[in-house]
Amino acid sequence: MGKIHALCTSEKKGTLKTQVDKVIFATEWGIQGDAHAGKWHRQVSFLGLQEIENFRKLGAQVEFGAFGENIVAEGFRFKELPVGTRLKAGEAYFEITQIGKECHKGCAIREQVGDCIMPREGIFGRVLHGGEVKVGDELEILQPGEKLPLEAAIITASDKGSRGERVDESGVKVAEMLTAAGYTVVEKTILPDEQTQIEEKMRELAARGIALIATTGGTGFSPRDITPEATLAVCERLAPGIPEAMRSLSLKITDRAMLSRAQAGICRRSLIVNLPGSRKAVEECLGFILPPLQHGIDILRGEVGECGRHK
Repeated sequence: MGKIHALCTSEKKGTLKTQVDKVIFATEWGIQGDAHAGKWHRQVSFLGLQEIENFRKLGAQVEFGAFGENIVAEGFRFKELPVGTRLKAGEAYFEITQIGKECHKGCAIREQVGDCIMPREGIFGRVLHGGEVKVGDELEILQPGEKLPLEAAIITASDKGSRGERVDESGVKVAEMLTAAGYTVVEKTILPDEQTQIEEKMRELAARGIALIATTGGTGFSPRDITPEATLAVCERLAPGIPEAMRSLSLKITDRAMLSRAQAGICRRSLIVNLPGSRKAVEECLGFILPPLQHGIDILRGEVGECGRHK
């Protein structure tokens, strides 16, 4: 276990980073506002405090961030950690993806500092679960088999519910069932049937790394039913088998199940699932899909292998 001594960011690549007291990491992105954040494998960089101190002993006066590193921590020789190692600090979880790198031509850091130890001593990783990290937080290596937090958030899409004119029975039922299944429900919100607002909330929750984002309501034929459209706009990959399974189950109960437009898909490391708007239908559908959902989430997070035939 180590300790974070500095957090550093920059607005442009190839420049010295400046120190900040705390940062917000976004899942599968990096530090919000940092130039190196993005949809790639080097979203965050780590450098050991001892390696920087050794460089200073050679007579170089360098501040934290001088080598373009995001996190400076003591207690680790980072380059000795193998690719695939998972780390945790504050609310954020990381996975090492690369050890060192080649220093590109015209590197501003090398020109200003005289040398760059990041290619020799630094490592890079991706953000598996977002959240706030502060200077002074502990940095620890996850043990083999240790999983990311199994969190869930619930979005109820209802004009009347958002105005307090209707009790949110379906959202309450979703929360009850997810809690009983071992999820930690970190947020439950009621939003009007406005696509922009629903999309923004989904993206916010996915950036935090919430495992399951369950919506209830807004999947029918009414002109105000736009939950599926919001889901399609946010998701990077669809999971059509989930709504197909729910419709198949519900058709055994009522032929009106064919009118459901529910969708499901993946955004970053989160699974988004549209559930029905009634408490009874939620109980039927969610109860049916819950066991395989967790297996899918484990695969999405790289915590188990691919699906195989269940014996």
